[in-house]
Amino acid sequence: MNPRKIAVPAALAAMLLAGPGIAQAAPAAAPAPHQQVAAATITWTLERAGNPTADQQSAYTRITSAMNAAVARYNNLSDLGKSITVRYDTSVPTADGNINGTIRFGSDRSYMTERTALHEIAHTIGVGTSSGWSSLGGSGTWTGAQATALVRQYDGSSAKLSTGGGHFWPYGLNYENEFSGTAADRHVRIVAAMVRDGL
Repeated sequence: MNPRKIAVPAALAAMLLAGPGIAQAAPAAAPAPHQQVAAATITWTLERAGNPTADQQSAYTRITSAMNAAVARYNNLSDLGKSITVRYDTSVPTADGNINGTIRFGSDRSYMTERTALHEIAHTIGVGTSSGWSSLGGSGTWTGAQATALVRQYDGSSAKLSTGGGHFWPYGLNYENEFSGTAADRHVRIVAAMVRDGL
């Protein structure tokens, strides 16, 4: 049989079926695009005085720079979520972070850095402040498998995360001289791994 003779009636039939009021089989649906669950994010707000003094305004500028850098790093390298409120509080000697989502920076400008902000964000997430911290880090060594595997990837098969006083090391960014781009990235990844461990 001539293939042309088959093709013409088939095309005419398709045109007739496409007319109004005629039901037709729907074409095979394309597979639905894979939807990725949106990662959580860390957000923050700075409580400001209504009519700030020059000292307050100077502090706000430094704190904003530090927090923007730290939050961007956390959001880029982790899927952690937290809503943080930041205050400038001259009664605080350095800076502190609480699991309730509050960070306070004191008047010492040397602590208004990305390193400090990263460190204090970790406290708001649970480092040194959560029940998971007590159970997994209370012995002086972090016992969670995910963060332990990560520090061993960075520093060798015998590496461990030491804990004490609500802090961890290495990569806890406990002091300014510990800060580098690499150390900051590893800090964020280790905190995220601690959360997966049950922080």
